[in-house]
Amino acid sequence: MSSIDHRGTTTGPPNVRVAAKGRGTHRRIADAVRAAAPGATVLIAAGHYTESLVLARSVTLRPEPGGGDVVLTATGEGPAITVDAADCAVRGLTVHGTGADAPAVSVGPGAGLILADCAVLGGRVEVRGGPDRVEDEGVDPDLDAPPTAGGTSSALLLTGTRVTGARLAGLHVSGDARARVEDVEVSAIDGTGIVVSGSARVGVSRLRLEATSGSGIRLRGRAVLRLADSVLHGCGRVGLLLEDAASAAASESRVSAPGAAGIRLGGSARAELTDCRILDAAAAGIVLDGTARVVAQGCAVRGSATNGVLLTEGAGADLTDCRILDSGFGAIHAAGSSVLRLADCRVRGTPEHGVHTVDTARAELVDCTVSGAAMTGVAVAGRSSAELTGCLVADTATGIGVASPTGSLVADCTVRAAGRTGIEIGGEGVAELTGNRVTGAGAAGIVLDEGSRAEVDGGFVADCAGSGLVVWTGARPTVRGLRIERPGKNGLYVAERAGGTFTACDVVGAGYAALHVGGGADPVFRGCRLRDCTDDLSTDPEAAPVFDDCDPALGGRPVAQPATSAAPVPDRVAPPDVPEESLADLLAELGELVGLEGVKRDVASMAKLMQTVRLRVEAGLPAPPLSRHLVFAGNPGTGKTTVARLYGRLLKALGLLGHGHLVEVDRSALVGEYVGHTGPKTAAAFNRAIGGVLFIDEAYSLAPLAGGNDFGAEAVATLVKLMEDHRDDVVVIAAGYPGDMDRFVASNPGLASRFTRTLLFEDYDAEQLVGIVEHHAEQHRYELTTAARTDLLDLFAGMTRGGGFGNGRLARQAFQEMTERQAGRVAELDNPDAAQLIALEVADLPASLAGSTT
Repeated sequence: MSSIDHRGTTTGPPNVRVAAKGRGTHRRIADAVRAAAPGATVLIAAGHYTESLVLARSVTLRPEPGGGDVVLTATGEGPAITVDAADCAVRGLTVHGTGADAPAVSVGPGAGLILADCAVLGGRVEVRGGPDRVEDEGVDPDLDAPPTAGGTSSALLLTGTRVTGARLAGLHVSGDARARVEDVEVSAIDGTGIVVSGSARVGVSRLRLEATSGSGIRLRGRAVLRLADSVLHGCGRVGLLLEDAASAAASESRVSAPGAAGIRLGGSARAELTDCRILDAAAAGIVLDGTARVVAQGCAVRGSATNGVLLTEGAGADLTDCRILDSGFGAIHAAGSSVLRLADCRVRGTPEHGVHTVDTARAELVDCTVSGAAMTGVAVAGRSSAELTGCLVADTATGIGVASPTGSLVADCTVRAAGRTGIEIGGEGVAELTGNRVTGAGAAGIVLDEGSRAEVDGGFVADCAGSGLVVWTGARPTVRGLRIERPGKNGLYVAERAGGTFTACDVVGAGYAALHVGGGADPVFRGCRLRDCTDDLSTDPEAAPVFDDCDPALGGRPVAQPATSAAPVPDRVAPPDVPEESLADLLAELGELVGLEGVKRDVASMAKLMQTVRLRVEAGLPAPPLSRHLVFAGNPGTGKTTVARLYGRLLKALGLLGHGHLVEVDRSALVGEYVGHTGPKTAAAFNRAIGGVLFIDEAYSLAPLAGGNDFGAEAVATLVKLMEDHRDDVVVIAAGYPGDMDRFVASNPGLASRFTRTLLFEDYDAEQLVGIVEHHAEQHRYELTTAARTDLLDLFAGMTRGGGFGNGRLARQAFQEMTERQAGRVAELDNPDAAQLIALEVADLPASLAGSTT
């Protein structure tokens, strides 16, 4: 197997020269190539040469140093340059093909070419490999290595080159060929910019591709692409198109102003997108058909003419920390039997629905924000289903609508400022609503329509213009622990011939009667409490409500403790199937964390102290003063979020928090953009954490050094009040750099009295970083060899530790890179055994670490 030297250096054979005159020189490039020994360099004097070259031996073509431009034009008898069964390099030439629809440069099976610092005009570059490989190798990490030719496989390194004026394709890589493309411009292509087909594999970085009449990049067959730091602009059709079983990994790249979809996957194609931008697509931003699947993190889709994301058939999308903004149709539409998962995503700006599921699609939304939808924020129709947890839906016509009989879950969500209904379960809709908050709805807070089946556990409805909860004709829900405050009309409205059971519900400050029961309705009210309402009860003729242990005004026995207008947040009910955890197991899990000895000791001590406090309270003894709020001081990657999540679970196991979940926010989630925006925004984030832990990362940014009229001070003041009002419902952890957290605590007198304990998270030493890698390896069934462990320890020990040092995050990234490198290495083995599949060896150590050592 021969390989291409990335530097293009040659030793041994003498140079051969081409010039119009002079002794010892050749007049034609072809004559010089035939005279050159393998490995020789052909130096070409400035001039225009009309030849069609066939390179059948390993040579390098380049201009004579300081001699000016060399232009090579094909004779009309084939490409200007054909590489046949040799490894060659062409540098610094301008190459003209015979016609736009013919190849200007062709690399045949078994050949390799470095094409560097050239211009290819009026013809494509093609790399023709041998027969397609049938094995599924996925996105090969070795695409970052110089391509290697051998056997029937061909290889191309295209760097610093401009390809323009071709027809059909600017670059075509086929068969089992490999190519690496870097710092290349592809433009003015009457067709597709880059085509990758067969089982070819291409790595692309710093590509500028624009003005194609067809798609920007198209993958077919089992082709593989890695795309990084690139721009695809103004493509006539799809920006990035994957068909058949193709796969791609794209990072830090942008697709802008395509004539159709930004990114489209069909067949069984797969794509991983990281920190990419899809802007101003003439159709949908991302389209998934067939059984295609995309995994995206940190991406943005903005200004799509139709949907931001469209899933059909059996496609799947897993989006984390993504933004879908300003879509022309519904922002995200899932149809067929597709599966959609969103985590920590923001969906904003659409004339239709924010997230819309139909047919038998399934959707899961966790900690997402949906806002600015002219119709419904999240709409579940057909026989689809959705699970929403910890989401915020704001400024929509209807907040959340479920009309599917399949069954959906909405838990710990906030619906704010809906123009009409906050949550609506319509038609045949089946849903479980757990611990949700609906505020400021323009009509009813929650509507359970005729034919719906719903369970409502806990939750809070406030300041809606209509009734707090409407149960329409024929509906018979089960409602427990719902609190309704200041509804414009009734607190609970039960329409004619409706029913259901309502247990431990509170209505405060209703504008009409707290409860209304229509004719023929037979609801059962148990332990319900009413305060400060215009009237307690209104009934239509033939209404048959039943009251048990309710306020005397309702005709039931008096309750033990009347409700008051205080405590606006209800008890939270844990989502279904959340396992109970023992204190001993959680403390053991804490002890297994690598490093952090001081932190682990402090958290275990606090857990035992709070356990004792709980026992005192249960025995009727007064509880000592105890603040559960904490400051976590440490550099990034030192385990602060991990410990915060475990702290919440500990408090739940102790019975001191109802749920124990973690809501992670930063300044952008708390501080508004204009006067009057910060308070509600901070309150919304706080409300999501009711029953759990609010983790404020980089909390010091709320108290900037410059001071002035920064809205951060308003966010801090709002937090202080909420912490006082709900002292038993939420634990707040403020995290940030050690040198900045004292300034944060001192920025408001209320913070110092509430944050009385600071836990210091030390940087991990080299041995602990290796321990973190080993921990992840054990979880994923890998093992470091002794030599690999020793070398990894040396790499960590020699690293420069500046302000951007990643600590545990660095160790996790190192493990991920090691598994990727190991996968590429093992893929080259014939029939690897189990030990080889498990072992992480010295060759797998991350190259990225070596560049960070002192």
